[in-house]
Amino acid sequence: MVSSRRSVADASTLTGWFKSSYSGGNQGECLEVARGHATVPVRDSKNPAGPALAFSPHGWSQFVTAIKGDELSA
Repeated sequence: MVSSRRSVADASTLTGWFKSSYSGGNQGECLEVARGHATVPVRDSKNPAGPALAFSPHGWSQFVTAIKGDELSA
C-alpha cells in the first residue's frame, strides 16, 4: 500500500515492475518503475523488497521531461 507520505515500505508487494531500456547491464544504478497503479512507484533495482517512492502521474511526467531535457544537475 502507498502511504500518505508517498512511499511504499516493501516495493515487492507491488506488481508491474520494469527497468528502462536505457539501463545498462552492470551499471548498478538502475531504477525500476511499476505500471498499473494510481501513482507511479519507483524503486532501486538492487533492492526489490526495499522502499519505493510513489509519484503522482503528473509529477513523474515532469521529472522525466526534466531528465530528458537535461534540466537537472548531478
